[in-house]
Amino acid sequence: MLPSTVLSSLADRLAKGDSIVSAWCGLPDPAIAGVLAREAFDAITLDMQHGPITLGDVIAAIPLINAAGKPALARIPVGEFQNVSKLFDSGVSGVIAPMINTMADARSFAAASKYPPMGERSWGSYGGLAASGLDQNGYLREANRFSLSFAMIETREAMAILDDILALEGIDAVFVGPSDLSIALSGGREVNALSAEVDEAIRHIIARASAVGKPVAIYAQSAERAKAFLDMGAKLVTVMSDTAFLRSAAQSALKILSR
Repeated sequence: MLPSTVLSSLADRLAKGDSIVSAWCGLPDPAIAGVLAREAFDAITLDMQHGPITLGDVIAAIPLINAAGKPALARIPVGEFQNVSKLFDSGVSGVIAPMINTMADARSFAAASKYPPMGERSWGSYGGLAASGLDQNGYLREANRFSLSFAMIETREAMAILDDILALEGIDAVFVGPSDLSIALSGGREVNALSAEVDEAIRHIIARASAVGKPVAIYAQSAERAKAFLDMGAKLVTVMSDTAFLRSAAQSALKILSR
């Protein structure tokens, strides 16, 4: 294996079985991601599906994250596979695709993520190429290994085809969305990411993925929940959000001042 760089470090560490803890960013100012990257997180994840972060915001944040020696991940909006290659071209190490509910969804995502002959990604990398430390042909040979695709499992439909998604060449990992999964499993009755039914489903996902050597990533709404997921066998957890960190620090300070 080639020496690890900031771009390949996520893939390299997951391949070794390491546990990865990522911050989660939903606020659009790239400086926020840059600040969190200077903390002891292993990676930074930027969310384009919910909230105001745009593709341009992500592209501006990636160099700040990489400059801190951390890999960046980004979640695309539902079905926006046309942005997958642009994110990899810009230097993210992983792309998360929500609502992968059919094999057609999974195949489209895999095709957008990988260069031929595995996929259909077109040439045009600039940030990724620079961060890789490789020449263009070296990058072409290696990028399919370290440009990671995370298919989200968050519906009954996705659960039903989980093994097929995991078996698909070009899908490197799955990412669990506990809140949407709780809505699906409850038949739309509630949002309860802490339910026993959700935990049972997560354990099933981890067991099936582990059986074929693919890592599971999960969004965690608290540090305690993130620790529980790691104990279950998840290999990447995204913890809370930048908004939640800001509110938590503000509340702690105000609590002290109100004594």
